Amino acid sequence: MIYDFPPLEAPIRQGDIFIQIPRIDFSPRQMVFVTDEGQQAAAWRDVADVQEPSTAIVAIRPVAAIVATQDCDTLRSPDITLCEIRRFQEVEKKSERTTAAKSWKDILTQHSRINQKWFYLPPDARIGFGEKMAVEFLVTIRIPREDLEDLRFLRRGRLNQIADEHFRERISEFFRRYPYDEWYALDGAEFEAYRQQYPDAAPFPWQEVKPTESV
Repeated sequence: MIYDFPPLEAPIRQGDIFIQIPRIDFSPRQMVFVTDEGQQAAAWRDVADVQEPSTAIVAIRPVAAIVATQDCDTLRSPDITLCEIRRFQEVEKKSERTTAAKSWKDILTQHSRINQKWFYLPPDARIGFGEKMAVEFLVTIRIPREDLEDLRFLRRGRLNQIADEHFRERISEFFRRYPYDEWYALDGAEFEAYRQQYPDAAPFPWQEVKPTESV
């Protein structure tokens, strides 16, 4: 498909796909710290002003991820940023019940231009994807460069030239996009029609339907 398979010793590049990368999960409101007296539960806001480093117990789970850092920085930057890779139907909720090829075609072409929060990765047994996957730009993981270089045995492949150029542009579009509520210019009736499809949309003051005034 759209993947290349570099040798183990090849330098890390943008678009490299890793498996079993450690992702740390924790809640600042509920943390467990290790102190000289043992374990202590506390919220981060209660210990944030401590000048010395703290040691905490956190959950770690393995995930697939793709290198987002640019090539020039993957060679010398102290840290490398990766974006998590998840099942496509978990990332793009509109595809949860999609089965027909025509519907998939619309999602993977038209919706990919509209929704800038993900990048599509097709299935390929050689890279370990048994189903459609997606890069989720909202979820990033930072790993020291030298540590990631030691984990190159977990690299399954990388995007080929065409896909990598597209991936680079998608990242740029995501981080420079102008956030706005696309329904702001609709009138009241148009907004009500819009909300039937997107019930979470909140009306602007000029879109609220006012009750008819009595004479």
